Amino acid sequence: MKNGILITMILLLGVVIAACGGSKGDKQQASTSETKQAIKVTSAGEIATLDSALYSDTFSSDAIGQISEGLYRVNPDNEAELGIAKAEPTVSADKKVYTFQLRDDAKWSNGDPVTAADFVYAFQKVVNPKTASPSSNQLDVIKNANLIRNEKAEPNTLGVKAINDKTLEITLENPIPYLPKLLTGTPFLPQNEKFVTSTGSKYGTSADAVLSNGPFLLKDWSGIGTSWTYIKNKDYWDAKNVKLNKVSTQVAKDTGAGVNLYETGDVQYTALTDEFVQKYKNDKAYHSDSKSLIGYLGFNEDRASTGNVHLRKALSMAFDKEAYTNTILGDGSKPLNGYIPADFAKDPANNKDFRAENGDLVTFDLDKAKSEWATAEKELGVDKLTLEILSSDTEVSKKTVEFLQSEIQKNLPGITIKLKSVPLKNRLALTTAGDYDIFYGTWSPDYSDPINFLEVYQSDGGLNFSKYKSKTYDAGLNAVKSTYATEPEKRWDEMLTLEKQLIQTDAVIAPFYQGATAYLLDPNVKGVQIYPFGRNISYRLAYVDK
Repeated sequence: MKNGILITMILLLGVVIAACGGSKGDKQQASTSETKQAIKVTSAGEIATLDSALYSDTFSSDAIGQISEGLYRVNPDNEAELGIAKAEPTVSADKKVYTFQLRDDAKWSNGDPVTAADFVYAFQKVVNPKTASPSSNQLDVIKNANLIRNEKAEPNTLGVKAINDKTLEITLENPIPYLPKLLTGTPFLPQNEKFVTSTGSKYGTSADAVLSNGPFLLKDWSGIGTSWTYIKNKDYWDAKNVKLNKVSTQVAKDTGAGVNLYETGDVQYTALTDEFVQKYKNDKAYHSDSKSLIGYLGFNEDRASTGNVHLRKALSMAFDKEAYTNTILGDGSKPLNGYIPADFAKDPANNKDFRAENGDLVTFDLDKAKSEWATAEKELGVDKLTLEILSSDTEVSKKTVEFLQSEIQKNLPGITIKLKSVPLKNRLALTTAGDYDIFYGTWSPDYSDPINFLEVYQSDGGLNFSKYKSKTYDAGLNAVKSTYATEPEKRWDEMLTLEKQLIQTDAVIAPFYQGATAYLLDPNVKGVQIYPFGRNISYRLAYVDK
């Protein structure tokens, strides 16, 4: 997020794919012909921005990922592979200095070559406090990034250097084992400084105000519209392996609309929610893929009410997670009793899964919830309390907060829950501004290391919407990134401790499910890449085989 980032689960994406015709007779083209290689897609959310330094949601990250590429990209096995970098870097003896050679044929959509200076500019922009990038702390692994973010050093002192047009040098604060994975993330994408400067504040706000160096160009998006189109970028260095010529996207927040289109044969792909899973679960086109995405409640610690740890603990334990995943989602999602999802990371000492090793940190426990609420009542001096849960206005988000409202009001007498559902862009603005009591959100990591989850709640983190501040927690994060960077077992143990502090001790957020995505996919549509973490979807290798 993967990045890292705050986001909406792929279940909401509602991608709908349809072939758009083909040639006939003796001149019929192969499956990769231009006339056939077009698909139609619906998304449950709008693009908020195309600026890779400013995004904070998955819909924006997905769009940016279709049109942009960094040093590495994610392959079909969900591993980092070379992107704009033409070879693996040379690494210094102390494993702190990485030197990359860039592809000679990497170009921007205006014809300019992609240069090392484009990466230097983009990285400096992300860490510059004036940018206010939500993802800036992801760059803390780079030398001086943290100092720059805290206004103790200038952006031009960041540990990135353009040796020449095609040679990029990155200097780290400490060796890290996951750099290639990290560099696949949206905050590490290059930007063309000349174009960004000429565009000014409009950069990333419309299709005309952004350049592409990736598989597709973005067209027909004005910045506030509910539709857009991806067109194959013929100047992309790997264009020969991009089969689709066009991907048309229309925002549709109702999952049922996509299902209706599938039933009438008008589409080939649609995401499913609980009411449709039972109907299609035995269909040969049905798929359900586990994800590393989590759903959670975030609490505003700057509010007097939700600033009380006992109230946060009471709310965290007051609803039935299994009932939620079975009745509201029903797509293969599972209850989650910790922050780090299952099957995401393994202990380097014994290969044990992180979630299994750290156990259940927050469960549905009505007796404990009532006890914590009683303590909160005394400390707050109240016996009644009205709280508001903020969410996006997608179908599943609305059902989720309605379920939570019912459960909490039933199980914690004296608490009244009000709901506020707004478009995702507005929800992100409200959480960033701290204008909420509680919000429902999802988080999907940019790469498969627990630190990508844990660093979100660094005191000065751009995605720390809970306004959580802890010197102990910050020190632990610093140890994970520096002191223990080359001591994997100590690093792992510190991350276990940090998760317990965040969830069990301080109840900063209330995780309650690990997501899955259920969908129908026509066998004629191949190569659509659904990610278990990071961005939701990629069309780079997709094609119509018919």
